[in-house]
Amino acid sequence: MTEKAIIKVFIADDHAIVREGLKQILAETRDIVVAGEAENGLDAVKLFRKSGCQVMLLDISMPDRSGIEVLKQIKKEKPELAVLMLSMHREDQYAIRSLKAGASGYLTKQSAPRELVTAIRQVAGGLKYISAALAQELANHVGEDHEAPPHDTLSDREYQTLTMIASGKTVGMIAKELSLSVKTVSEYRARLLVKMKLKNSAELTHYAIKNQLIE
Repeated sequence: MTEKAIIKVFIADDHAIVREGLKQILAETRDIVVAGEAENGLDAVKLFRKSGCQVMLLDISMPDRSGIEVLKQIKKEKPELAVLMLSMHREDQYAIRSLKAGASGYLTKQSAPRELVTAIRQVAGGLKYISAALAQELANHVGEDHEAPPHDTLSDREYQTLTMIASGKTVGMIAKELSLSVKTVSEYRARLLVKMKLKNSAELTHYAIKNQLIE
């Protein structure tokens, strides 16, 4: 295996046990090496520059900012970097948003043990990666003339706020978790309620449960 053929990977995930698990999976390959890691979005943006990586594994739920925000910032700086989003969420919740934001692929953490290596090799080669299940779901909707659901009109941050409120978190808790002001989160909440034509958090939570936006 030549040096040029080795794929350098950067891992950005706030859970140390997840990072270690990913590294163990990749340690069994000869053509993939971990060139760096970060536990939050700020460090991911700063440290990946020094890693010389071709692929980044990026958790969509970072503690200081959303993974999609980090993705957009990184792609502005290094458009050619292949970013593979990792998430605990089902693919239909965040995959399309991630791909539209510039991700090369989307992988649930549940499927990572069996799909990670294949996904990395595929995006490193300039291709996109989605699971067979998501590909089938997208194919089923091709040509359908249906109106997009209200939550598809939300910005990434508004959508994130929706799912967190529906999961039982208060505006204050969300503000702390996302390192935002209570006022900013309240504005996101107000905007998404208007866009979705809902009156309050109870209706929002009912909508999220009905549309399976939360576990």
